[in-house]
Amino acid sequence: MPPPPSIWDYFSDLPDPRRSQGRRHKLIDILAISLCAVLCGADDFTEVEAFGETREAWLRQFLELPHGIPSHDTFGRVFAALDPAAFGRCFMSWVRGVAELSEGAIVAIDGKAVRRSYDAARDCPALKLVSAWAQQNRLTLGQVKVAAGSNEITAVPELLHSLALQGCVVTADALNCQKEIAAAVRRRGADYVLALKGNHGSLHERVAGFFSAVQGGRTHGFTVGAHRSVEKEHGRIEERRFWQVQAPADLTEAGEWVGLQTVGLCEAVRELDGAVSLNRRYYLSSLPVEAVKFAEAVRGHWAVENSCHWVLDVVFREDDSRVRAGQAAENLALLRRMVNNLLQHERSVKLGLKAKRLKAALDENYLLKVLHL
Repeated sequence: MPPPPSIWDYFSDLPDPRRSQGRRHKLIDILAISLCAVLCGADDFTEVEAFGETREAWLRQFLELPHGIPSHDTFGRVFAALDPAAFGRCFMSWVRGVAELSEGAIVAIDGKAVRRSYDAARDCPALKLVSAWAQQNRLTLGQVKVAAGSNEITAVPELLHSLALQGCVVTADALNCQKEIAAAVRRRGADYVLALKGNHGSLHERVAGFFSAVQGGRTHGFTVGAHRSVEKEHGRIEERRFWQVQAPADLTEAGEWVGLQTVGLCEAVRELDGAVSLNRRYYLSSLPVEAVKFAEAVRGHWAVENSCHWVLDVVFREDDSRVRAGQAAENLALLRRMVNNLLQHERSVKLGLKAKRLKAALDENYLLKVLHL
C-alpha cells in the first residue's frame, strides 16, 4: 500500500506564476518554508526569511533548496503573483484529504476583513474574505475574496459552489439571509439556518408576529419544538430558550425561500451583577422541527468567530498585517487558515494555539508532528 500523501503533495500541481528563465527557487520550497515559518510564529516575509535561514539544515530533510533560502523579497513577489483561486483549490483538496464532514455537520459562513491591508496611496480598500468553518471538525474549508465595491452576498454563492456540503447544515448571519444563498445551499445538498433581522423588515415582522401568536396560544395545528440551556460562569448566568415551529403557509407557498420548512426563535436572557437583559433572534431554516438540532446550529455558528476569526486576530495578528502587494494579502490569509487548521487538529498537548506555535518553534519533533511528516 502506498504511503499517504504528505501535505506538500496537495500543492505540487499549483501553477508557478514566475517566468522559467532565472527561476532559482522551487515553488513548493517557497510554500513549505512559508507554512513552517507561519506555524512557528512568523507574521511577515522578513520573519519567514529569518526562520528559513535559522532552520535551513532541518528544512533540507524534505526540501531540495537548490539555491538556499529565498530572500524576503522573493517570498513577497511569489505570494503577490500567486493565483489565489488556484491556491484555494489546492487548499480545499488538502482539507478534503485530511477530514471528512459527518452527516449533519454545522458549517458556518461568515466574512472577515484584514483591516490594515488597505492601501490609501492606491485607493485600495481593506481585503474582505468570506470563509466556511466546520464547527465539529474545527477546520476552515475554504475562502473567497469579496470583490471591490461589492459585499459578502455576491461572494457566498461562489464559496458554496466550491464546497462539498452534502448532508451538512449551513449557517449564516443576517446579512447573508438571502433567497439566492438559501437556494445555493439547497443545490449543494445541505440544509440552512439563516439569521433574520431588520434588513428584511416586513419578513422579520411577520415571523416575530407569528411567534407572538404561537407563544400566546393563538395558533393551532403547527408542530412546535422547544429546547433550553443554561450557562453559569464568572458571575454571569445566561439562559437560552429555543423554539422551532413549522413555517406558516404564507412563507412557504410562494416558494421564494427554497426548501423553507421551519422558523426559529432564540431568546437569550443574561443576568450579570443583578442586571438582566433579553435578546430575541429569529431564523429561517430548511430543517424539520427538531429543536435540539436547531439549537446546535444557532450556537455552532458562533464558532467561526471564536475558533477562527478571533484566533486569526489574536494569535496570528491578521488585522495588523500590512502585506498588500498584488495577491499577497489574500494568499497569506489562506496560509494562516491552513496553519490554524493544523494547530486545531494537533491535540497531543493541552496548550493554546499561541503556545503551540512557540512549542513548534522550539521543538522540531513537535513541528514534524503538527505537519504529519
